[in-house]
Amino acid sequence: MNYVAPTTLAEAYRALQADDAVCLAGGQSLVAAMNLGLASPALIVSLRDIAALRGIETQADGGLRIGAMVSHAELAELGPSAPGPELLSRAARVVAYPAIRARGTIGGSVALADPSADYPVALQAIGASIELGGRSGTRMVSARDFFVGLFETARATGEVVLAIHVPPGPAGAGAAYEKLSIVAGDFAIVSVAAIGRDRLDIAVGGCGPTPIVVTGVGASDEALLAAGRALAASCDAPSDHRASAAYRRRVLPELLRRTGRTALERASA
Repeated sequence: MNYVAPTTLAEAYRALQADDAVCLAGGQSLVAAMNLGLASPALIVSLRDIAALRGIETQADGGLRIGAMVSHAELAELGPSAPGPELLSRAARVVAYPAIRARGTIGGSVALADPSADYPVALQAIGASIELGGRSGTRMVSARDFFVGLFETARATGEVVLAIHVPPGPAGAGAAYEKLSIVAGDFAIVSVAAIGRDRLDIAVGGCGPTPIVVTGVGASDEALLAAGRALAASCDAPSDHRASAAYRRRVLPELLRRTGRTALERASA
């Protein structure tokens, strides 16, 4: 196994042309997989020394461009802002534990595309976009098109997640993120992200290989529960060591209602 730490994107792109080369961001997932013998890449390309992948930029419309190497802890500490960034920040606050939040990065989490992770759910509810780069140039992919399967994304071989673009969200909207887990900091059994004012855009995680998105959900408890029941009936929920598929379907409607209600209350405030 070889290791390189490029200082520019051009150097990283060249290194990733090697067979079985992988990116190393915060390392919280890749190193764990290597320790378990689940991954043994021929070349590790560290992204830690590439300055272009760091920093959070506020855009003219109030949205954010978040560098891929921004840590969970940095996102968790974002101050009051527009509803879109607020939702992402709320999700960051419940990622794992302080030590992992200090090292793990949003780019690494997004690229891994774990179906029980927090960011894919929040980013799809917000309507965020993923900025990708490679030797052939850069491109933008909607978060709702980026996560395409179990640990599978639209990122092509040799491409790097450069940044996440988070829109401001609707004016006056409220945002909420909640997850049900066995213990605080664990991956979600079921998670729900909601944003809106009179109607809500909602994403659900943990109930399929990718987050499930439903838009324009009504503001009443009845409408929220109906949306949750419809998703529970149609989703491809897994059974694993955290919970059965039946349990996930059972808890989804109420978790969706509660998260949606919180978002609407924050909008009113």
